[in-house]
Amino acid sequence: MAIDLKKVLAISGQPGLFEYIAQSRTGFIVEAMESKKRSNVPTTAKVTTLADVSIYADDGEVTLKKVLEDMHAELGDKPAPSSKDNPETIKAFFAKVLPGYDRDRFYVSHMKRCWTGTATWRVSAALNSLKRKRRRKKKPLNNGVS
Repeated sequence: MAIDLKKVLAISGQPGLFEYIAQSRTGFIVEAMESKKRSNVPTTAKVTTLADVSIYADDGEVTLKKVLEDMHAELGDKPAPSSKDNPETIKAFFAKVLPGYDRDRFYVSHMKRCWTGTATWRVSAALNSLKRKRRRKKKPLNNGVS
């Protein structure tokens, strides 16, 4: 399951995650991943791609993509622990997924934000599989030239 975290954006001041759609004259067009509403984001907005996000670990930093892959491998089709669960339950889950996470700098509030990431992973995986199916259905144009 491939996911392009470069196209998944977090925009300062706006809740949720967004998918980059296209460049516009005054900025760029994004689509909210939950509501599917499109909007224009000005070039002055503070935007972070999920590909740029890393998690503190004892031996450096681990990319969010690696953590999401490990979470997906650990969970499979089971749901992730709820972000409203006991903090100790959440810490235990992350200890299984990322045993070397820095317990002094990676807080439970950070861990809860990864739940959005697992949802994003599943949504993006579904989108990628749909795109692959659409590509297969396209037939080459035949202009009468052999």
